[in-house]
Amino acid sequence: MCNNECDATTEELAHPPQLMFDTEGRNPTTFWQSTSWKRYPKALLVNITLSWNKTIELTDDIVLTFESGRPEQMVLEKSLDYGRSWQPYQFYATDCLDAFTMEPKTVQDLTQHTLLDIICTEEYSRGYVWKYDKTVRFEIKDRFALFAGPRLHNMASLYGQLDTTKNLRDFFTITDLRIRLLRPATGATMVDENNLSRYFYAISDIKVQGRCKCNLHANSCVFDKEKLSCECEHNTTGPDCGRCKRNYQGRAWSAGSYLPIPKGTANICVPNNIGPVMRPNVSSLGVANRKEARVCDNELMRCQNGGACVNNVRCSCPPAYAGLLCERRRCETELGGCRGTDSGAAGPPPCAVDSPLLLILLLGSTLL
Repeated sequence: MCNNECDATTEELAHPPQLMFDTEGRNPTTFWQSTSWKRYPKALLVNITLSWNKTIELTDDIVLTFESGRPEQMVLEKSLDYGRSWQPYQFYATDCLDAFTMEPKTVQDLTQHTLLDIICTEEYSRGYVWKYDKTVRFEIKDRFALFAGPRLHNMASLYGQLDTTKNLRDFFTITDLRIRLLRPATGATMVDENNLSRYFYAISDIKVQGRCKCNLHANSCVFDKEKLSCECEHNTTGPDCGRCKRNYQGRAWSAGSYLPIPKGTANICVPNNIGPVMRPNVSSLGVANRKEARVCDNELMRCQNGGACVNNVRCSCPPAYAGLLCERRRCETELGGCRGTDSGAAGPPPCAVDSPLLLILLLGSTLL
C-alpha cells in the first residue's frame, strides 16, 4: 500500500479506478486509492457508481475488498431507472445510531416478512486494517435462504415467491449500483491531525454477480456494441424482452413464469388474427358461411421447426414439436421434460430461463 507516495501523474504511483476490476491475485496487490483526508474535519466523501445500461438480477453477494481498512461509514445504493433516482440498499457504520440514527442489525435478524427492510450493520466496519478480512458484503444468498433454506436446497419455494411478489423481484433487480464512502477507517477514537495522509479509501476488488433480466424469455445475453442485450425468444423483443414482436400481439405480453415448478411457463407471444377468412361450411341445413381466424401463412406467420401451414388455420407439426406454431418441443410437457427430471439444484426452470451472466468487470463505470 503506497500511502502518501500515491501520485496520479506518475504511472508507477497511480491508482486509477480500473484497478478495482483487473485480475486478482497479483503481487503486489493492485488497487484504486482516493485522495487523503487532508481537509479534515471536512468529510472525505467519494461516490463510486457502477452502470450496466441494462437491467440486472443479482444472483450472489456483492463483495467489496478494501486495502485501506474498511470504512467507518458507508452506504450502498441501487437504481432501477438507470441512475435517475436512487434508494439505499444497506448502511454500514462502526456506530449505526451515531451515524444514521438506526439500530444496528445483521442479515440474520431478518425474516421472510422483513426481508425488504433496509438495515444498518456494524459487522463490516470494525478495525483499521484487518489482515484476514478486508471485505464488505451485501448478502444476497442469506436473503435467498429465508425462502430456500440454509443450503438453498428448496429453490422451488424461492422461485414461487419471486414469481408472485413483484416487490421481492424488484429488490434483487438493479440497473446501477452506487457506493457512497462517507468516513475512512481511523482505527482510533481520535483522528491524528498530524498524520492525515494515512486516512483514505482503497479498494482492490468489486464483485457483482448477476444475470441479465430478460423476463424469462431468453437463454442468453450478449455484449454487443458496448451494450448488454437479451437474445429474446418466445416471439418477444426489447432490451429486457419486455414486449411482443410486431404481428405477435394476439394476446397481452406476459413475463415467463417459474410456475408450475419445476418446468415453468414460457408465456409465448402468439400471432395476431389478421382478418377473417371466409370458408364454406356445408351442413344438412344447406350452405352457410363461418369466420375462421388466420393462424399461419407462408409469409408473416410461418410454422416453426419444419411445420406446415394447413388452410391458414393450423400448423401440422413434426412429431417432436407442438404448439400453435410448432414453437416448443413436445418433450417439455412430458414427465421428466427434455433434460431429465428436476434435480432441485439452484437455477431457473428449463422452459423459462435467463442465462447466468457474471458481472465482475465494470461496464460503463464512473467515479465521482
